[in-house]
Order: sequence, then C-alpha cells, then structure tokens
Amino acid sequence: MQVSRRRRVEKDRSGLLGKRIGRIPLVTAGITALAVTAAGTAYAQTNGFGFDQVGQTVSKGQVVSDDQFIKPIGDRLLTQFGKFMGSTVSPDGRFLAATVADHPAVLQIFDLSAYKLIWTVGSASGLDQNLSDTTVGQEGPTYSPDGKFLWLPEQDALTRFPVNSDGTLGTPTRFPIPTVGSHLAGNAHTPTPNSALVGQITYSPDGSTVYAALNGQNTVVALDPGTGAIKNRWNVGIAPRELAFVGGKLYVSNEGGRQARPGETTMDSYGTAVPANGSLGTSTTGTVSVIDPANPSAAAGSIAVGLHPTAMYASNKTLFVANTNSDTVSVIDTTTDQVVQTIETKPWPSSTVGYEPDSIALTKDGHLLVSLGRANAVAVYRYDGAPKDPVSYIGLLPTDYYPATVATVGKQIVVTNTRGIDARGPAITTYKGQGTVPVSGHDTHSTTASLTRFTLPSDRDIARYTDTVFAQNGWGKNDVQQAQGKKAAAVPVPTRIGAPSTIKHVFLIVKENRGYDQLFGDMGEGNGDPSLTQFGEKATPNQHALAKQFGLYDNVYDIGTNSAEGHNWLMEGDNPEYTESSAGEYQRSYDTEEDVLGHQRSGFLWTAVESAGATARNYGEFEYMQGKPAGTWQQYYCAAKSVDNGGDPAQLTTPDLKGNYGSVIPSLNKIADPLSPPFDLSIPDTYRYQIWKQDFEKNGPANFNMVWLSSDHTGGPADAEAGVADNDLATGKIVDTISHSKYWKDSAIFVLEDDSQDSADHVDGHRAPVQVISPWAQHGKVINTYYSQISAVRTIEQILGAQPLNQKVAAATPMYDAFTSRPNYTPFTTVPNRIPLTEAITTAPACGLDTLGLTGTAATALNKAEAQKTTVPANEQSTAAAWQTWIAEQHTTGNGAVPDYADPEQMNRYTWYQAHGWKTPYPGDSKIYAPAQVPGAYIPSSDTD
Repeated sequence: MQVSRRRRVEKDRSGLLGKRIGRIPLVTAGITALAVTAAGTAYAQTNGFGFDQVGQTVSKGQVVSDDQFIKPIGDRLLTQFGKFMGSTVSPDGRFLAATVADHPAVLQIFDLSAYKLIWTVGSASGLDQNLSDTTVGQEGPTYSPDGKFLWLPEQDALTRFPVNSDGTLGTPTRFPIPTVGSHLAGNAHTPTPNSALVGQITYSPDGSTVYAALNGQNTVVALDPGTGAIKNRWNVGIAPRELAFVGGKLYVSNEGGRQARPGETTMDSYGTAVPANGSLGTSTTGTVSVIDPANPSAAAGSIAVGLHPTAMYASNKTLFVANTNSDTVSVIDTTTDQVVQTIETKPWPSSTVGYEPDSIALTKDGHLLVSLGRANAVAVYRYDGAPKDPVSYIGLLPTDYYPATVATVGKQIVVTNTRGIDARGPAITTYKGQGTVPVSGHDTHSTTASLTRFTLPSDRDIARYTDTVFAQNGWGKNDVQQAQGKKAAAVPVPTRIGAPSTIKHVFLIVKENRGYDQLFGDMGEGNGDPSLTQFGEKATPNQHALAKQFGLYDNVYDIGTNSAEGHNWLMEGDNPEYTESSAGEYQRSYDTEEDVLGHQRSGFLWTAVESAGATARNYGEFEYMQGKPAGTWQQYYCAAKSVDNGGDPAQLTTPDLKGNYGSVIPSLNKIADPLSPPFDLSIPDTYRYQIWKQDFEKNGPANFNMVWLSSDHTGGPADAEAGVADNDLATGKIVDTISHSKYWKDSAIFVLEDDSQDSADHVDGHRAPVQVISPWAQHGKVINTYYSQISAVRTIEQILGAQPLNQKVAAATPMYDAFTSRPNYTPFTTVPNRIPLTEAITTAPACGLDTLGLTGTAATALNKAEAQKTTVPANEQSTAAAWQTWIAEQHTTGNGAVPDYADPEQMNRYTWYQAHGWKTPYPGDSKIYAPAQVPGAYIPSSDTD
C-alpha cells in the first residue's frame, strides 16, 4: 500500500469548564451568499478540512463529525452528562435548568452568575439526587412564576421539585399521567398504550393552573399544581409540543399538523393518521391550536403554519412560531389569530432545506433571535414591535454543535447546545469479541453538551460574524454547478451535477455499529490503534482484503449517536429535529422508518435519484415492517449454505423462509425487493446475500441499489464475532459477484456503517470503517482526507446526477480523491471466513456446524474446541438460562426486531459472558450477574441504546 502523508493531530484541549472563547478571528475572503443564477444552481463544498480530524482544533475552530467547524462567540461551559434536550431560565435569571438524554442523568441545574454546574439529577451513582424515572420529554423543564418549583416533563408523568434558595432541588413529587387508548407498534404490530409523552409545561397567567402538552395523546391538559389532578383536557392537533399564553388564550404548536380529513393520503405517527405526501413520505401540514381556558367546553381553534412547528415566543400581541421542517418562522397576530408574515430562515440562498429553526427569543431592544440547529448558529433579525411590521435580517452568530434553546438573561444571551463539542467526553469502555480485552476510547455516546453565553454585538459586527458562520458551514466556497450546454467527457465523479459519469450503477451496503479501530486498527498502513481492535483480520478477512485492494480510508466519520440517527443521515443526509428531540425517551419511535414525522420535506436519497431520471432498488434498508415467516436462524443458514454449494435456489423461499417485506413509505415500497429482509438477527447475512444475488442475476442492478446487512450489530443466536464474520463474508460475496459480472466496468460500491456507536477509537468515536470499491476507485492507497457520511451521500448523488437533499449535502465535498480516471478492472475474490459462523449456536443446524471447510479429524477437533468455548460451567447455568430468556425479549429477531432495543449495560454483559464462556465477570463487577442484577441498567430494558 502507498501511504500518503498525514497531519499530526493537535490534541483536544477544549474540555475545561468555563473556558474563555473570546472573539472569533474573522474569515471574510471570498465568502458570500450565492444566488441562483442563469448559469446554474451553485453548491458549495466543505473541502476546507483537508486532512483535519474530528476533535482537532484549527484556525476555523474545532472539527465536528457533521462537516462543520465550531468556534462559538462568547463563553463556553461544558458538561459531560450527555445531550441537552431543552432548557429554561428561572424567573429571576439566576439559574438555568436543562433536561438531559443519552446519560443516566436527566436534569442539570446551572448557576448563571457563577457560570457553573451546581446540581445533577438521575439514576447513576455520583449524581446529587436520585430519580427512578429516567425518561425526559422533548422539551425542557419549567419553573413556576415565583421560581419556587421546577417541573420535569417525562414519559407518563410530571415531576415537581421544590427549588432551594441556592438553586438546588428538594425532594420531588411525581404526578402520573394515565395512558389513553393504544396503537399498533413495531413490526409485530403489537397493541401498545398511548403514553402521555409530556411536552412543554406552562402556568396560567394567574399561576393557579399548570398546563401540559401531551405529545403522545394529541391533547393538552390543565392540572392542579398542588395535587396534579387533571381538571380539563382539550383535543388539539397532532403531536403538540410547546405552549404559550397571550392574554387569556393558550397557543399550542402541533408538530404533526392538523388531524386528517376523509379521503386524504396519510401516514402513521404513534397511531395517528398524519396528512402526508404519498411519494416523499413526508407530512404536509403544521398548525397552532388555540385554546380558551375560560370556556373549557369549547373546541380548540386552529391556525395553519409551516411544517413541524416546535418553538414559540410571545411578545405583546405577536406570536412567533418556528416551523422547523419548513425553515421558516410564522408571525401570528393574536388579535385576529392570523399569520401576517413569514420569516425565511434560509441564510444560504443556494439551498432552501435543512437549517432547522428550533428556538426563538427577543431582546429588549428589538432583536429577534432564532437558533438554527443544523447551521450551528443564531440568526438575528430586527423587529419593530408590531405583528405586521416587516422583520429584517441582520446576520448570524456562531454557536456550538446543534443549538436547541436560546434565551435572554438581562443583557446576556444564553444558548443551550445539544451536542456541544461533539463526543469528546470521558472514554467509554466496550467489550466485544471472543477472548478480547476491554477497550476504552471516545464513543458516540461521549457527548459533551455546552452552554454558550455572550452579549449581542452591534449590527455591524453581526454582519461580520455571518462570514464566520458561512465559513464554518462550508457555504459559498469552491462552488460546483449544474451541467449545461455541451456535455463534458465522462469522469467517475463529475464536478457539475448532471454531467456524465463513467459509473452507471451504485451499490450502497449499510452495516451496523462498528468503528474504525475496532476493525482496522490492526492495519499498520493506516492511522490505527491495534490495542482497540476487537474484530480484526481474523473476524473480517474480506474487509481487510478489500481495504488493501481498493484503498483504506482512515479519516471518515459517521455522524449519528445510534441507529435511530445513523440511518437517517444515510437516507436523508440529515437527522431531522424530530429524532434529535425524541432522544429523551424514544417512545413515539426509535428508528423513524414508519414514522412520518421523522422525514424531511425534501424526501430521501432514493427519491432524489429517481427525480434525476435514474432507477433505484432496495434490499431491506430503511424498512421496518412485518413480513417474516417462522423460520429459524439454523434454517436460513442451511439454505444459504446449500445454495452457495450449488444447491437448488428454491430452498431460499420455502414457506418457512420466504418473507414478504416492504415499507409504509410508498416510494420505498415501490422499489423494495419483497424477499429481502430488513434488520433481524435471526436471519444471517449470508442468506441476505443469496436473496440479493438471485435478483441481481435475474434482473440486473438498478442505477442505485441499497442493501442492509445487519449481522455485525451482534446479539443474535451466534456470538458477537460470528455475527461480524457472517457480515464480513456476505460483504465479500456481494463484491465478488458484482466484480465478476458484466456490470463491474461501470459500478461503484460504498460500504458504510449506520453508526459507530458500539466501538472505541483513539481519534474519535465517530470514525468508521468506510470502503469505496470500484474499477474507478483508488487502488492500494491510504486516503487520509476528511470525509463523512454526508460526503458519501453527496458523492452518490453527484454520480447519478441527483440534486442535494438539503444544505448539509449541498455543502459537502464529493469524495473526489477516492476515484481515479484510470480504471483497474481486476475483480475481487471472496476470502473464506476464519471464524465459524455457527459459533455459540446452542442448537446445531441440520446441515451441521460450520467447520471452515475442514473435514475428518480436523473438523472434529474444531467442533470440540468450539463446544468447549460455549460450555457453561455448572454453577452459572441458571444465570446463563436467565440471560437466554432476557435476550429473547430484546427484539433482536422476528417481526418485532428493533435495532438497539436492549439496554447497553445489560447487552454489554451478555456479550462479555458469551464471549468468555460464562467464566469471567464483566470488568469492574464482582460476579457474573443475572439480567435483573445489572447495576445502572434501566429494568426492564428501554428503547434507547
């Protein structure tokens, strides 16, 4: 392999609480907003990263995993207790309370004067206060008007804390909210109660009543603040989020819009039929409900606004509403309850999608502030005070990663940043792989959230800071344009959208949860740490061989924390605000394949490809629908093995094995292969390969082909390394089949993980083992250029002539240096697996255990060695049996299969015990625990990962 030069990584020194950020060096040269002109639509490229790595700090700021630099204005305060979901400032401006997700902590209190964390609430040891219910809603907590109480929204309750004079909290009182009705949930379509999923909580103007938006029940309730008794209930729109009183009227933002009308096209969200676009699979309405609390029997009124309305801000007779999916703010005159103007929050004219306005505030001198979650910025406007007075745009101010709440505190502005400085918190230890040792490093769950505060600069300085935000987002540099006029010569990745490419068939193989060092840390050619390698060349011989033949990419990053986010980043080029804010309890949905509210308005990767006139075909990816028959892992394994050895392909589709899979998204269902399974660990990936192969050989490929291989998720009937080996073998066989076909000469294969959460990495937990495989790919080199999943999405769109889905994709750099103009048509030949695919299978398949091609005494010796690995000692057999009962309830297999359903504390131990023969306690534990004994686990297991 040829090894290119790599920059030395600058050590991350940003983890100090209260570190002074100061004024940002301005970057102004050549940075302007680009308009759509007759010459074609211009799109930028974030190729300013070069060989920078995530976590590294350079002149533009710190590199984060979603193609951005961060270097916020003002002071930064870091916290290592997970992601901020929402926040609120106490009435006297002394304290800020924030809800937290992806950590055992659920609530944090900050002293804004001292600018430090003073109180933590949750379920982990070391926190200031214990709380058994670790769910939090989509919105932040609420202080009472006198500041003496703090209310926490939860899945099926409101919890009220007394507030001490120093801002700390007293003993809480929990007020349960009953479930109402039920809906059919998951692949199994199991009747499931409709939880309250409490959104924002607010007080009536006189302080006598507490109101709560029940996001999961499409209602708003009025409660007695002393007893928690429900006094009144109103039906509102779909998925109410925030509440705001103006005069005597209560306004409610409904992120799902209005209820459907007879005959309308709809899609489901948490059991509610949502008006939807039947092609794009997106919602089509957004509303604000209007409640008259003085007349509780009157039905709520409705005001039409933009898509996915979330945040609201009231000022005199004006109500501002953030339409997160429309990238606008509606201005409502509350005297007439009419929208009188709409503010565009699309600062980069080259793309109109994906800025995600998610919070609003107003300064005393008339500056309207709107946080733009996906731009890492606060947009500043001039507002003169009357609803119809035109709102004028001033500019942008840089924040940390994903600002979710903006508030004014005197002359100061405070921003709560959900992802802060990305996953740069304490190392997380991962335990995977047969006979491996524990490995520690940055994990995608190491999120370090932040507060930033600053004094509003002058309008002139705001305009200058706008250039900084443009530079940090990659807007307006090195533009590429639509191809027009005479066509240029074909190249692998054209520089203009619509120009010809030498590549006609793109394959996207989506895998599960692995990180770079975990697989490729043992490859000395790249920037790896072999001490963190758990599934090295023995478990992944094909991926290692592919990296050596087609190039090793050691500076590519997945973005999402988990599967719920990861598949969205791949299929939408974004993770919509709905999923970002659902992380507190993940009850409306985890993966949003079936949830219409989790889909951006511009559609999906396949719809973009089809809009460009190309064809698409899907083999399980982004599908989440029942359709699996009763076949066992053993039956699928034997069928695939037999066909691989020349047996009758009809074995793959016997009644026990033949699936009928699809999607509730019409455009995806139309291109789905009904025989290709989605996520289900009771089906080996070698079977998925055989099903794909039958269609490939019969019908040939589409221009764009998606394949979901999920065995490397681990947690199925075979042990962890066998699952990874099965995934690796299927990957190798797909590449082998394509590269020996007539389509090889104009094909490109992208192999991507949905996320890298279940791994440790010495650079960053988001770094992933990405592969680009093609005759037109760079062969035998190490590619050190910074890329991300968004880069891959942009590259696929660029090859197939598709328009970028949103501003993130429009600003991304295609993976130009992954390709060459001089093709090498040498095919790839599958490398046999070195780990038995039946390792740890408790019931041997009818076709026998996997002997790695060995026969006779050698095969017998291998089977004996494998049996010794999996024999449970007599004193642990009852515990092992309890774990087998537990794993059967974790939705890893069958029609109820859900990625990442199991609690991580439990799943880590199950995998460790399985990998170490039930002979060694989990590191740090004094003994081998039964599932219910696991410390720190949420029992029963949560939907989070």
